[in-house]
Amino acid sequence: MSENETPDPEVVELASKVFDLARDGDAAALAAYLDAGVPANLTNDKGDTLVMLAAYHGHADAVAALLARGADADRANDRGQTPLAGAVFKGEDAVVRALLVGGANPEAGTPSAVDTARMFQKTELLELFGIR
Repeated sequence: MSENETPDPEVVELASKVFDLARDGDAAALAAYLDAGVPANLTNDKGDTLVMLAAYHGHADAVAALLARGADADRANDRGQTPLAGAVFKGEDAVVRALLVGGANPEAGTPSAVDTARMFQKTELLELFGIR
C-alpha cells in the first residue's frame, strides 16, 4: 500500500478486534482468526505484535496459542522491547514460561529479559534463564 492509500475500514476494524482479543486473552478466538488467515505477526502502529499484547496483559494461554500458530516469540516492538522482557517487567511468570517454551530468547531486545530481571532483582527468573 502506498502512503497515499487509505486502509480499508473493514480491515482496520478486523485488526482492531484481533488486537483487543490479544489484550483480553481470548486464546480460542485468536486461534480461530489465525487459522482463518490473520497473520501471526500482525503489528499495531507501535510495532506491538499480538504476542506482545497478550504477554503484557498476562495471558499465557493466548501467548501459547499464538506461538503454536507461528508467531515470533522474539519480535520486538518499535521501542526494541520483546514480549519476554515485557512479561518480566509485569511479573507475569506464567507468560514468561509460555514464551520460553515457545522459543523466546532471554537475551533479545533492549532492554532484554535478562537485563529487566537483573534491574528488578528477579533472581528466580535469572535462574530460569540459565544465568547465575
